[in-house]
Amino acid sequence: MKETTPAAMPPCFERWCQRFDDVFTHKAQKREFRHYIGGLLGESERKNLFQISENAVGVTYHRLHHFLTEAPWSSDQVNERRLKIMNKCSQTRISRGFNLIIDDSGHRKSGNFTAGVGRQYIGEIGKTDNGIVVVTTHLYDGKKSLPLDIELYQHADSLPEGKQDSEFEKKPELAIKLIDQTLNRGYQPGIVIVDAGYGNNTSFLLKLENRQLKYLGGLAKNRKVILNLEDNSQQIIRLDELTEALPKEAFTEIQLNLDKTETLWVVTKEVEISGLSRKRNIAIVMNAATFSQATDIDYFILWHQMTGGLRRRWANKSLNTFTEALEAFRTAMSYRFFDWLTLNRDVFTAYKASLGFIWA
Repeated sequence: MKETTPAAMPPCFERWCQRFDDVFTHKAQKREFRHYIGGLLGESERKNLFQISENAVGVTYHRLHHFLTEAPWSSDQVNERRLKIMNKCSQTRISRGFNLIIDDSGHRKSGNFTAGVGRQYIGEIGKTDNGIVVVTTHLYDGKKSLPLDIELYQHADSLPEGKQDSEFEKKPELAIKLIDQTLNRGYQPGIVIVDAGYGNNTSFLLKLENRQLKYLGGLAKNRKVILNLEDNSQQIIRLDELTEALPKEAFTEIQLNLDKTETLWVVTKEVEISGLSRKRNIAIVMNAATFSQATDIDYFILWHQMTGGLRRRWANKSLNTFTEALEAFRTAMSYRFFDWLTLNRDVFTAYKASLGFIWA
């Protein structure tokens, strides 16, 4: 039964749609754009084309299907217009220093006719199944979260030549393309946040560093790091083994005041990681005072370039050597990490709870 009509949409909806009119070349495209957006905003439980067309008077399936699959309009142009409109509004304006969050979300999909469908890890169900995966970028500035870009991951099984196909790109490669789109618009993130799927990818991290981007990345518990020991020897060890070997007094107890008070135990260590030059600071965050008691342990790597102001803010003496500057830098990094984690722990809490949907 037809329950709604496009004419029933409020005047603000039409005014908003009019801002996209010059992106489309035909009157029919403008009409179906309104029908589709109206359907997505409507009360249909399922947002597929059949349900949208069934629920609205004057909306037909074949016209809507043609608009989305055959009509000659550019989704990139529509998205760029959306961002331009968003940037003109004070509530949604993109400011410098935001957190740029890279994520991939999977959705179960039966059959094999949809582009990108293959057997792969699906975030919404938390396991491997047949479905599609998209790589996304979002911004978060402490007050609002907004989607920026999305790119379909073409699973090798969905391409004629598999991984040898010219269209095949790995998720980290897609993520870099989306990051470059953000930078090319003139948006400058304060830090890039990634989960372990990207944090464990050394070439991806190097590309972030080549773009002079700070990042905070998750690491897998089996990631191996190199410790410099007091006798000048080195030890290669997994992160979970390192955590288990650390004494209880190595961890600092911190209180987070979110919806409810949460206590965490945190330690930062300076390590080397194969493939990455220079030493890095990693953080181990547990929800209990000891490894054996913890039921939730997160591992992070933090990187940003040394900048000015170290003497003024982070040292109590002149910085005459690189070693002295490095010590001040480590002090600044540790302070900023704890400060950032205190303010933004909810980002990771929400991410883990959503099983692939950061800002659903």
